[in-house]
Amino acid sequence: MKKRIALLLTTVLLATGLVACGSKAGETPATETTEPATEGAATELSGGKVGLVVSTLDNPFFVDLKTGAEEKAGEMGMELIVLDSQNDPAKELSNVEDLITKEVKVLLINPTDSDAVGAAVTAANEAGIPVVTLDRGANAGEVVSHIASDNVAGGKMAGEFIVEKLGGKGKVVELEGIPGTSAARDRGQGFNEALQGSELEVVAKQPANFDRTEGLSVAENILQAQSEVNAIFAHNDEMALGALEAVKASGREIMIVGFDATDDAVQSVQNGELAATVAQQPKMIGAYGVETASKILAGESVEASIPVELQLVTK
Repeated sequence: MKKRIALLLTTVLLATGLVACGSKAGETPATETTEPATEGAATELSGGKVGLVVSTLDNPFFVDLKTGAEEKAGEMGMELIVLDSQNDPAKELSNVEDLITKEVKVLLINPTDSDAVGAAVTAANEAGIPVVTLDRGANAGEVVSHIASDNVAGGKMAGEFIVEKLGGKGKVVELEGIPGTSAARDRGQGFNEALQGSELEVVAKQPANFDRTEGLSVAENILQAQSEVNAIFAHNDEMALGALEAVKASGREIMIVGFDATDDAVQSVQNGELAATVAQQPKMIGAYGVETASKILAGESVEASIPVELQLVTK
């Protein structure tokens, strides 16, 4: 009986000793944590992937934006997943849902439409993913930062150039971008503000959806309907280049100003065809997007609006 009691006491003491070796006095056992939840989230973010959803890669401007983002991501050693929405809001939402599944930690998005993108932004918000908009803003959902050229200033720059070249008199046409996009709204606002106080009359204003083929078609129809047109302002270079083909076919002398300074447009300006284009810096927009994502991942604060400089390109 005494032997059995001694054996039991020995077993208890050995077990107590093993527990004592597993944690020093005053330490929290390994199965518990005193780290706040917010700190854990920041740690999780610091090693995360970044998603980039682009409105369309059929447009050279957005190809440059993508390139700028990819180059900066490579330079910073960040993982970047790029998806093309093909100018389709439904595809855009699907792309964002795909990135949520892939567990990206920051979403960079170049909206197809400032209104329609709200569903995609809200989906990211609900998944706890910070959203940064590029070039075009979002009219719904929570956005941490918006990175874009000052499109109002750019539209005004184009308008002032036309006013000067026409001596403040004449008839002009405005080819608008995709209705509902912040870029189309802001460029149009700036352009029309520049015409105030002059004797320039906007005789036609019609969307051509930032597309070269539509720019050609819309310009052809307007030129057939309007016997006098002195200048055309297009909200982007693709539409301006389409309008240029329509003007050439008509045999008329009409000044054309675009927006974006794509390679084709700059070459056209140098060739004496387009009169001017407003130079955005899409690669810089993409690069700033990745830099902003990096700051968010590191838990740093970022500016709500980050402007990118513009300039007028002429021959």
